[in-house]
Amino acid sequence: MKPEYWDGAKRSLARRDPVMAGIMRSHPKIFLVRRGEPFMTLARAIVGQQISVKAAQSVWDRVVACAGVVNPESILKKPRRELRACGLSERKTEYIADLAQHFADGSIHVHRWPQMSDEEIIAELVEVRGIGRWTAEMFLIFSLLRPDVYPLDDLGLQKGIRVAYFRGRKVAFSTMRRLGERWRPWRSV
Repeated sequence: MKPEYWDGAKRSLARRDPVMAGIMRSHPKIFLVRRGEPFMTLARAIVGQQISVKAAQSVWDRVVACAGVVNPESILKKPRRELRACGLSERKTEYIADLAQHFADGSIHVHRWPQMSDEEIIAELVEVRGIGRWTAEMFLIFSLLRPDVYPLDDLGLQKGIRVAYFRGRKVAFSTMRRLGERWRPWRSV
């Protein structure tokens, strides 16, 4: 389901930025789609770190088979050796257990997220071992559908900016940051 702000945001961006208008005309049917329940989405992000998409899917399928329902309670009940047997590294097993503990003990405030700023949610998420700023920003965009996230550390975003705005030339972060300012408050779009 397309976010309610999507079409208005595209019109606003197109009026301000002819390059962006051209990109959107070339891809008219693209929009953000919510990725799923927060715990499962974050756990899956941890599983997929630094491995291929195919390998991540294989490990994730085994985690789901092992845990049954992937939620904080089921993960906390599983012996770590059983999670490791799914193909998780020792470190990723620790990270997923830490994520589950943060959800179980209430230190992640999913119910308050609608009233929290992006930066407040990022600060909460990076307290979990294995979740850095980039993962938190991707979560804000693809799971919470936040409209104004600008993950400048994302290599795909950097390449897209270089190709679309600078003919593929290398460009300073400060220049990319300034370019992104013209897209506020719709930088996720």
